[in-house]
Amino acid sequence: MKFEYPLIPATLLRRYKRFLADVELSDGSTITVHCPNTGSMRNCIVENSPCWLLDSANPKRKYRYSLERVTTPTGAVAGINSASANGLVIAAIENGVIGELQGYDELAKEQRYGDEKSRIDILLSKPEEQCYIEVKSVTLEEGKGEGFFPDAVSTRGQKHLRELMAMRSQGHRAVLFFCVQHSGIKKVAAAEHIDPAYAALFKQAVNEGVEVIAYGVDLGLEGSVITKKLNVV
Repeated sequence: MKFEYPLIPATLLRRYKRFLADVELSDGSTITVHCPNTGSMRNCIVENSPCWLLDSANPKRKYRYSLERVTTPTGAVAGINSASANGLVIAAIENGVIGELQGYDELAKEQRYGDEKSRIDILLSKPEEQCYIEVKSVTLEEGKGEGFFPDAVSTRGQKHLRELMAMRSQGHRAVLFFCVQHSGIKKVAAAEHIDPAYAALFKQAVNEGVEVIAYGVDLGLEGSVITKKLNVV
C-alpha cells in the first residue's frame, strides 16, 4: 500500500483524548494531528520521540495530518493506523505473498456473518469452500521481540473468536490473521496477562481448527507492505 505522499518526520509531544496528538514539526512549530487508533496503544507512546505523519492534502479537514508511525520504548517503529491492516492483508493476498491464502476465486470485504451480528474482514471463496478471515493489527511488544494481542481487554475480539469457531464448526475454513505493524516483533501470542478471557478463547479456537497466521509489515516512508511470516506461540 503506497501513500499518496511520503510520510513527514516530526516529534511526538503527547497523545490525548484517544484520537488527538500534538507534534512538533522540523521548523519548530507545533500542530495537533488526528490519531487513527482509539485503543490503548500500550508500549507505543514515547513523548519527545520521532514520529511520522500522513498528509491528507485536504486543507478543509479539521486535522489535515494524521499520526501514522511512532517510535516505541525499544526504539522500534510501529504503524499505529489499525484500519490499514485489512488493506495490507488484501494486497498481500492479491500479490501472492501469503501462500496459505491462495487458490480462491473471489475476495469479498466486510460481509455480514454469524449469530452475533459481526462482519468478517475478508471472505475468500471458491467452489465448495469458503474461508473466513478476521484481521487483527498487532503493535504491542513486551519482552525482546515478543508481540501480543490484544493490548487491552477486548470483548469485540472475544466475539470474533466465537464467530470463527462457529464458522469452523459449520465446515468452513476460519483464519485469525495477525498483521504485525511493528519492526521489533518476531513472534506473536495471545495476551493472557491482559485479557485472560481472550487467551482462553484463543486456545479453544486453535483446538477447534481455527488457523492462526502472523505476518510482519515493512514500514517504509512511502508505504507499507506485508513481507514475511512470523511465528505464532
